[in-house]
Amino acid sequence: MKKTLILMVLVLGAAAMFALPLNTGQMQFNVGTGFTNYGLPLYVGLDYGINPDITVGGELSGRFHNHGTWVGIYANGNYHFVNLLNLPSNTDFYAGLNLGFDMWLADNEYANSYNSGLHLGLQVGGRYYFTNQLGVNVEFGGGTVSGGKVGISYKL
Repeated sequence: MKKTLILMVLVLGAAAMFALPLNTGQMQFNVGTGFTNYGLPLYVGLDYGINPDITVGGELSGRFHNHGTWVGIYANGNYHFVNLLNLPSNTDFYAGLNLGFDMWLADNEYANSYNSGLHLGLQVGGRYYFTNQLGVNVEFGGGTVSGGKVGISYKL
């Protein structure tokens, strides 16, 4: 049992050493939840590598509150600092802008409580890849989830 555990740690460690940032033309799927003062947020998104340092993407998100739901669709662009800062290849640190539309869907009593509309925001985040394709992400700011989010990233 102990030998099996040591072997698994070595294999996962070796795989993590060879993970690379998102390449030009490569896509990455992101899914997770967030933290905010207003309901439970969930999100799914897709990033596309323009070059090794820049990605563009889209995100659908929802924040479920006891009186209604926020639904958002966002486009984003991020600059990835892996090459600039000479970070390990299994990590990712990025910052960028997002632009999207939020819509408040509520019970009749709360229908006018919040405004739907266009929003511009900033985000900063990071990822740690366990393998060449699978990692975890943390991001602050951005989109309907806004306060921050945690999730899983999978390179396609």
